[in-house]
Amino acid sequence: MKIGLFFGSFNPIHIGHLLIANTMVEDTDMERIWFVVSPLNPFKSSNSLLHEFDRLEMVELAVEDNFWLEATDVEFTMPKPSYTIDTLAWLSEKHPEHEFRLIIGEDNLNSFPRWKNHEVILEQYGLYVYPRPGSKKSVLKDHPNVRMVEAPLVDISATFIRKRLQEYKSIRYLVPDKVIDLIQIRKFYV
Repeated sequence: MKIGLFFGSFNPIHIGHLLIANTMVEDTDMERIWFVVSPLNPFKSSNSLLHEFDRLEMVELAVEDNFWLEATDVEFTMPKPSYTIDTLAWLSEKHPEHEFRLIIGEDNLNSFPRWKNHEVILEQYGLYVYPRPGSKKSVLKDHPNVRMVEAPLVDISATFIRKRLQEYKSIRYLVPDKVIDLIQIRKFYV
C-alpha cells in the first residue's frame, strides 16, 4: 500500500491540514495518509508546543471518521529532535509491505535541501508537494521525484488559531468541532 506521511506539530490540527490530506488521498495514487505527530520539530521553537499526547489526541479526534486518514505516534519513542529520514527508515523497516511518500508544503521545498539526508528522502521516498500562499519557486519543483499536487490554497496557521484562543475568540470553522470541544474542556492554549 502506498502511504503518504504528513508530518507536523499539529498544534492544533486544523481544517487546512485535513483539506490537504483529503486532497492527497483523493487526487493522487496514495491509498492512506498518516498524520505523523512530531514531538519536537528541529526547525521550530517548543515554547507554545502542547504536550505530544494532547496533540495526538486532537489529531485522532479530527480523523476518526475518515477511513483513509490515521494518526500515528511513531516519533514519540524516537530520539528528539525527530528527523524525517530516521522516521522514514524506521517505518520502512517495520512496514516493508508499504511504500512511503512524504507530503510537504511548497513553502518547505526551498528549505528542503537543509533537511538531514534530504537526497536520500528525495531518491528513495519522493515528495508530494501542495501549494502554499506566497511560496517562491524552487529548483526542486522539476525534480522527477517531486510531484506537485493541485490542492486548495489555505492560509490558516496554528499560530493564528492559538492567538485567537488566547484572545478568547472563536475558532469555529478553523478546527473540527470535536477538537474545539477538547481544547475548551482541557483549556489548551489559554
